[in-house]
Amino acid sequence: MKLKHKIDKIKPHFEKGGKFEKLQSVFDGFYTFLFTPNETAKSGTHIHDANDSKRTMITVVIALLPCALFGMWNIGYQQALATGDPDHALLRLFFNGFFAVLPQIVTAYVVGLGIEFIVAQIRGHEIQEGFLVSGILIPMICPVSTPCWMLAVAVAFAVIFAKEAFGGTGYNFLNIALVTRAFLFFAYPSKMSGDSVFVQTGGQPTVDGFSGATPLGQLASTSTPGSTELFGVNGDILTHSDIFWGLMPGSWGETSTFCIILGAVILLATGIASWKIITSGVVGALCISFIAYHFANPLYPVSFIPPFEQLALGGFAFAIVFMATDPVTACRTEIGKYIYGFLIGAIAMIIRCYNTGYPEGAMLAVLLMNCFAPLIDWCVVNSNIKRRLKRLANVKQ
Repeated sequence: MKLKHKIDKIKPHFEKGGKFEKLQSVFDGFYTFLFTPNETAKSGTHIHDANDSKRTMITVVIALLPCALFGMWNIGYQQALATGDPDHALLRLFFNGFFAVLPQIVTAYVVGLGIEFIVAQIRGHEIQEGFLVSGILIPMICPVSTPCWMLAVAVAFAVIFAKEAFGGTGYNFLNIALVTRAFLFFAYPSKMSGDSVFVQTGGQPTVDGFSGATPLGQLASTSTPGSTELFGVNGDILTHSDIFWGLMPGSWGETSTFCIILGAVILLATGIASWKIITSGVVGALCISFIAYHFANPLYPVSFIPPFEQLALGGFAFAIVFMATDPVTACRTEIGKYIYGFLIGAIAMIIRCYNTGYPEGAMLAVLLMNCFAPLIDWCVVNSNIKRRLKRLANVKQ
């Protein structure tokens, strides 16, 4: 390749002893992003297959594409419903959504990667590819109405204090995208209530947007005990099909259960995600949902939602597939993965069903279990050690 040949020519200038050696980490970051290195480890233990962090991150980004593309289209579709626009042309709706979220995506990547480049340059470390996934995840789990300056502040906080402060990619114990979302939720509660949706209405100078409650927000604030009717932005009742396909308001990357399932299939087929975490998370959510549904109370309207419908509402499915399975922040032991996933599902539904002030518990559930993942692994490992020592003692006897 001509480009690679030209870059290889200037590469010595950025290596030790070259006139630009101080910029070696920046050059290496761009080089490895453009080309997959064909070098192997010269000594010591190394991975014995073709996998590396870049391939892993790109695979996750590919798995996110169905959710991202549908979410962009859905923004345009919700806009058309809210304004009564009869023109539902596919490309028109998609590009309306694409240009609505593009500033957020650019902001997340510029701020996040900018900080990582600066820190890597100061430390003299390699620039890792971890933020390739976080950069797209962050906008997808935020309302499209989130101001870019607000998103920039949250991304900077998450990358600096939840990632780089602990050593960078691979050392963070909290999911960076969820830390960003949590920062926005707690720092700007009036802007990030957790149940508002914004639909752009470009071209209408007198109207900036449409704000209304998401399905879970509607149920949490309903005045009709036992009612589980959900409404779209145009006042029509949402069907089970609408909920499954994602034809409803919400954070734009999380609404379509179908697209999330497609992403899960890609992650599981490539071995990136753990089926143990996903399966146990769904089981934990269903267990609590069945209990809540069986003992449904008018004081807690969300408890009246049927268990399987709970899985398709809010950000639960997205969180259990793309957040809970993060290999850096999840449990490493096999038994620990079952415990970790089950508790995420259970805690998410407990928060959702019994906290009317914040009817979406997936974010907090994953972050809470990120904190307990090392403890779960420690307990599992020590349990195995004790069992083996006991077995050894019996053999000696």
